[in-house]
Amino acid sequence: MNKILSAIVTVLVFTSCSTAYNVQGSSSVTALDGSKLYLKTVKDQNIKSLDSCDVVHGKFYFSGVLDTVRIASIFMDDESIMPVVLEDGEITIQIDHAKQTVSGTALNDTLYKFIDLFNQLDNRMNELGHKQNQMILEGIDENIIMEEVGREADKIAAEREQLMTNSIIENFNNVLGPYFFEMLTSIYRYPVLTPQIEFIMSKASDKFKRDRYVKEYYETAQQNEKRMQGFDMDDPTMSDNASTSLPSPNDTVQRAPIINVPQN
Repeated sequence: MNKILSAIVTVLVFTSCSTAYNVQGSSSVTALDGSKLYLKTVKDQNIKSLDSCDVVHGKFYFSGVLDTVRIASIFMDDESIMPVVLEDGEITIQIDHAKQTVSGTALNDTLYKFIDLFNQLDNRMNELGHKQNQMILEGIDENIIMEEVGREADKIAAEREQLMTNSIIENFNNVLGPYFFEMLTSIYRYPVLTPQIEFIMSKASDKFKRDRYVKEYYETAQQNEKRMQGFDMDDPTMSDNASTSLPSPNDTVQRAPIINVPQN
Protein backbone atom coordinates (compact mmCIF):
# COMPACT_ATOMS: atom_id res chain seq x y z
CA MET A 1 0.00 0.00 0.00
CA ASN A 2 2.82 2.41 0.91
CA LYS A 3 4.47 1.76 -2.46
CA ILE A 4 1.22 2.52 -4.27
CA LEU A 5 0.73 5.76 -2.35
CA SER A 6 4.33 6.72 -3.02
CA ALA A 7 3.86 6.11 -6.75
CA ILE A 8 0.68 8.20 -6.80
CA VAL A 9 2.41 11.08 -4.99
CA THR A 10 5.32 10.92 -7.44
CA VAL A 11 2.96 11.13 -10.42
CA LEU A 12 1.07 14.04 -8.87
CA VAL A 13 4.28 15.95 -8.14
CA PHE A 14 5.57 15.36 -11.68
CA THR A 15 2.28 16.46 -13.19
CA SER A 16 2.07 19.59 -11.05
CA CYS A 17 5.55 20.65 -12.21
CA SER A 18 4.87 19.96 -15.90
CA THR A 19 3.42 22.12 -18.64
CA ALA A 20 1.09 20.39 -21.08
CA TYR A 21 0.63 22.24 -24.35
CA ASN A 22 -1.74 21.67 -27.25
CA VAL A 23 -1.27 23.58 -30.48
CA GLN A 24 -4.00 23.63 -33.12
CA GLY A 25 -2.89 25.30 -36.33
CA SER A 26 -4.54 26.27 -39.58
CA SER A 27 -3.15 27.86 -42.72
CA SER A 28 -4.64 29.43 -45.81
CA VAL A 29 -1.25 29.29 -47.56
CA THR A 30 -1.69 26.47 -50.06
CA ALA A 31 2.09 26.12 -50.49
CA LEU A 32 2.27 24.78 -46.93
CA ASP A 33 0.02 21.81 -47.67
CA GLY A 34 2.03 18.60 -47.53
CA SER A 35 4.94 20.32 -45.79
CA LYS A 36 6.41 19.04 -42.55
CA LEU A 37 6.61 21.50 -39.67
CA TYR A 38 8.90 21.20 -36.68
CA LEU A 39 8.52 22.60 -33.17
CA LYS A 40 11.95 23.47 -31.78
CA THR A 41 13.28 25.13 -28.65
CA VAL A 42 16.58 25.70 -26.85
CA LYS A 43 17.40 23.65 -23.78
CA ASP A 44 20.77 23.56 -22.03
CA GLN A 45 22.17 25.70 -24.89
CA ASN A 46 21.24 23.07 -27.48
CA ILE A 47 18.56 23.07 -30.15
CA LYS A 48 15.93 20.47 -29.37
CA SER A 49 13.15 19.31 -31.66
CA LEU A 50 10.04 18.76 -29.55
CA ASP A 51 7.58 17.56 -32.16
CA SER A 52 6.84 17.47 -35.87
CA CYS A 53 3.75 17.15 -38.02
CA ASP A 54 2.51 17.36 -41.60
CA VAL A 55 0.22 20.11 -42.85
CA VAL A 56 -2.86 18.32 -44.19
CA HIS A 57 -5.64 20.36 -45.84
CA GLY A 58 -4.36 23.44 -44.07
CA LYS A 59 -4.36 21.86 -40.60
CA PHE A 60 -1.52 20.88 -38.27
CA TYR A 61 -1.17 19.89 -34.64
CA PHE A 62 1.50 19.78 -31.91
CA SER A 63 1.21 18.56 -28.34
CA GLY A 64 3.46 17.51 -25.50
CA VAL A 65 4.62 18.02 -21.94
CA LEU A 66 7.50 20.22 -20.78
CA ASP A 67 9.16 20.75 -17.42
CA THR A 68 8.46 24.49 -17.66
CA VAL A 69 6.93 27.16 -19.87
CA ARG A 70 9.18 27.80 -22.89
CA ILE A 71 9.36 29.91 -26.01
CA ALA A 72 9.75 27.80 -29.13
CA SER A 73 9.80 28.33 -32.87
CA ILE A 74 7.87 26.63 -35.63
CA PHE A 75 10.16 25.63 -38.48
CA MET A 76 9.65 24.50 -42.04
CA ASP A 77 12.87 22.72 -42.99
CA ASP A 78 15.60 25.03 -41.62
CA GLU A 79 13.54 28.20 -41.80
CA SER A 80 11.91 29.63 -38.69
CA ILE A 81 8.34 30.68 -39.40
CA MET A 82 7.17 32.11 -36.09
CA PRO A 83 7.63 32.01 -32.30
CA VAL A 84 5.13 30.44 -29.89
CA VAL A 85 4.98 30.23 -26.10
CA LEU A 86 4.44 26.66 -24.97
CA GLU A 87 2.24 26.87 -21.89
CA ASP A 88 -0.80 25.15 -20.41
CA GLY A 89 -3.92 25.59 -22.49
CA GLU A 90 -5.27 25.36 -26.01
CA ILE A 91 -3.00 27.33 -28.32
CA THR A 92 -4.37 28.42 -31.69
CA ILE A 93 -2.16 29.34 -34.65
CA GLN A 94 -3.32 31.03 -37.82
CA ILE A 95 -1.00 31.41 -40.81
CA ASP A 96 -2.03 33.37 -43.88
CA HIS A 97 -0.32 35.47 -46.53
CA ALA A 98 -0.66 38.68 -44.53
CA LYS A 99 0.64 37.57 -41.12
CA GLN A 100 0.95 34.80 -38.54
CA THR A 101 -0.80 34.93 -35.17
CA VAL A 102 -0.87 32.81 -32.02
CA SER A 103 -3.66 33.13 -29.47
CA GLY A 104 -5.59 31.25 -26.80
CA THR A 105 -3.23 31.61 -23.85
CA ALA A 106 -2.16 34.64 -21.83
CA LEU A 107 1.52 34.77 -22.78
CA ASN A 108 0.88 34.14 -26.47
CA ASP A 109 -1.74 36.90 -26.48
CA THR A 110 0.83 39.23 -24.90
CA LEU A 111 3.59 38.18 -27.32
CA TYR A 112 1.53 38.76 -30.44
CA LYS A 113 0.06 42.01 -29.19
CA PHE A 114 3.66 43.19 -28.81
CA ILE A 115 4.62 41.89 -32.28
CA ASP A 116 1.63 43.66 -33.82
CA LEU A 117 2.49 47.00 -32.16
CA PHE A 118 6.17 46.63 -33.06
CA ASN A 119 5.31 45.91 -36.71
CA GLN A 120 3.04 48.94 -36.81
CA LEU A 121 5.93 51.14 -35.69
CA ASP A 122 8.23 49.54 -38.27
CA ASN A 123 5.66 50.21 -41.00
CA ARG A 124 5.38 53.83 -39.93
CA MET A 125 9.18 54.16 -40.09
CA ASN A 126 9.27 52.60 -43.55
CA GLU A 127 6.55 54.96 -44.75
CA LEU A 128 8.79 57.92 -43.93
CA GLY A 129 11.00 56.95 -46.87
CA HIS A 130 8.04 57.20 -49.23
CA LYS A 131 7.05 60.50 -47.67
CA GLN A 132 10.57 61.86 -48.14
CA ASN A 133 10.60 60.86 -51.82
CA GLN A 134 7.19 62.45 -52.36
CA MET A 135 8.34 65.71 -50.77
CA ILE A 136 11.40 65.74 -53.01
CA LEU A 137 9.22 65.29 -56.09
CA GLU A 138 7.06 68.19 -54.89
CA GLY A 139 10.16 70.41 -54.83
CA ILE A 140 10.17 71.06 -51.10
CA ASP A 141 13.41 72.46 -49.69
CA GLU A 142 15.82 69.70 -48.59
CA ASN A 143 16.37 71.23 -45.14
CA ILE A 144 12.64 71.35 -44.48
CA ILE A 145 12.33 67.72 -45.60
CA MET A 146 15.15 66.54 -43.34
CA GLU A 147 13.75 68.46 -40.37
CA GLU A 148 10.20 67.12 -40.76
CA VAL A 149 11.17 63.53 -41.55
CA GLY A 150 13.80 63.53 -38.81
CA ARG A 151 11.29 64.79 -36.25
CA GLU A 152 8.81 62.04 -37.14
CA ALA A 153 11.57 59.40 -37.13
CA ASP A 154 12.64 60.48 -33.65
CA LYS A 155 9.05 60.25 -32.44
CA ILE A 156 8.64 56.71 -33.79
CA ALA A 157 12.00 55.65 -32.33
CA ALA A 158 10.95 56.98 -28.92
CA GLU A 159 7.66 55.07 -29.11
CA ARG A 160 9.51 51.90 -30.06
CA GLU A 161 11.93 52.32 -27.17
CA GLN A 162 9.05 52.87 -24.74
CA LEU A 163 7.20 49.82 -26.07
CA MET A 164 10.26 47.63 -25.61
CA THR A 165 11.07 48.98 -22.14
CA ASN A 166 7.50 48.60 -20.88
CA SER A 167 7.17 45.10 -22.37
CA ILE A 168 10.34 43.90 -20.63
CA ILE A 169 9.41 45.43 -17.27
CA GLU A 170 5.84 44.10 -17.38
CA ASN A 171 7.14 40.59 -18.06
CA PHE A 172 10.12 40.41 -15.70
CA ASN A 173 8.84 37.24 -14.07
CA ASN A 174 7.88 35.17 -17.10
CA VAL A 175 9.66 33.94 -20.23
CA LEU A 176 8.72 36.99 -22.29
CA GLY A 177 10.85 39.40 -20.26
CA PRO A 178 14.18 37.79 -21.24
CA TYR A 179 12.89 37.17 -24.77
CA PHE A 180 12.12 40.86 -25.29
CA PHE A 181 15.47 41.77 -23.67
CA GLU A 182 17.19 39.60 -26.29
CA MET A 183 15.32 41.45 -29.03
CA LEU A 184 16.47 44.75 -27.58
CA THR A 185 20.13 43.78 -27.27
CA SER A 186 20.40 41.98 -30.61
CA ILE A 187 21.01 45.27 -32.40
CA TYR A 188 24.42 45.66 -30.74
CA ARG A 189 27.58 44.03 -32.12
CA TYR A 190 28.72 43.28 -28.58
CA PRO A 191 27.13 43.75 -25.11
CA VAL A 192 26.97 47.41 -24.14
CA LEU A 193 25.34 49.44 -21.40
CA THR A 194 22.89 52.07 -22.62
CA PRO A 195 20.64 54.34 -20.54
CA GLN A 196 17.69 52.16 -21.56
CA ILE A 197 19.40 48.93 -20.47
CA GLU A 198 20.60 50.50 -17.22
CA PHE A 199 17.07 51.70 -16.48
CA ILE A 200 15.64 48.24 -17.12
CA MET A 201 18.24 46.56 -14.92
CA SER A 202 17.63 49.08 -12.12
CA LYS A 203 13.99 47.95 -12.05
CA ALA A 204 14.64 44.25 -12.68
CA SER A 205 13.38 41.49 -10.41
CA ASP A 206 15.77 38.88 -9.03
CA LYS A 207 14.17 36.26 -11.28
CA PHE A 208 14.87 38.35 -14.36
CA LYS A 209 18.48 38.99 -13.31
CA ARG A 210 19.07 35.25 -12.87
CA ASP A 211 18.02 34.43 -16.43
CA ARG A 212 21.04 32.98 -18.25
CA TYR A 213 20.96 35.38 -21.20
CA VAL A 214 20.27 38.47 -19.08
CA LYS A 215 22.94 37.59 -16.50
CA GLU A 216 25.65 36.85 -19.06
CA TYR A 217 24.82 39.85 -21.23
CA TYR A 218 24.82 42.27 -18.31
CA GLU A 219 28.02 40.92 -16.77
CA THR A 220 29.83 41.06 -20.12
CA ALA A 221 28.48 44.55 -20.82
CA GLN A 222 29.84 45.71 -17.46
CA GLN A 223 33.23 44.21 -18.32
CA ASN A 224 33.17 45.95 -21.69
CA GLU A 225 32.32 49.23 -19.99
CA LYS A 226 35.31 48.86 -17.67
CA ARG A 227 37.52 47.94 -20.63
CA MET A 228 36.50 51.11 -22.45
CA GLN A 229 37.17 53.13 -19.31
CA GLY A 230 40.72 51.77 -19.20
CA PHE A 231 40.49 49.21 -16.38
CA ASP A 232 43.03 46.40 -16.27
CA MET A 233 41.33 43.46 -17.95
CA ASP A 234 44.20 41.16 -16.90
CA ASP A 235 42.79 41.34 -13.38
CA PRO A 236 41.51 37.80 -12.55
CA THR A 237 38.28 39.32 -11.23
CA MET A 238 37.49 40.49 -14.76
CA SER A 239 37.58 37.21 -16.67
CA ASP A 240 36.76 37.05 -20.39
CA ASN A 241 33.39 35.49 -21.13
CA ALA A 242 33.70 35.57 -24.91
CA SER A 243 33.28 31.81 -25.17
CA THR A 244 29.81 31.91 -23.61
CA SER A 245 26.99 31.76 -26.13
CA LEU A 246 23.68 33.60 -26.16
CA PRO A 247 20.44 32.79 -27.98
CA SER A 248 19.46 35.22 -30.68
CA PRO A 249 16.10 36.91 -30.08
CA ASN A 250 15.21 36.89 -33.74
CA ASP A 251 15.14 33.12 -33.73
CA THR A 252 14.87 31.35 -30.41
CA VAL A 253 16.78 28.29 -31.55
CA GLN A 254 19.72 30.13 -33.08
CA ARG A 255 22.71 31.21 -31.01
CA ALA A 256 24.95 34.26 -31.08
CA PRO A 257 28.12 34.57 -28.98
CA ILE A 258 28.72 37.12 -26.29
CA ILE A 259 31.49 39.29 -27.67
CA ASN A 260 33.76 41.41 -25.53
CA VAL A 261 34.46 44.88 -26.88
CA PRO A 262 37.75 45.00 -28.84
CA GLN A 263 40.62 46.91 -27.32
CA ASN A 264 42.01 49.86 -29.23
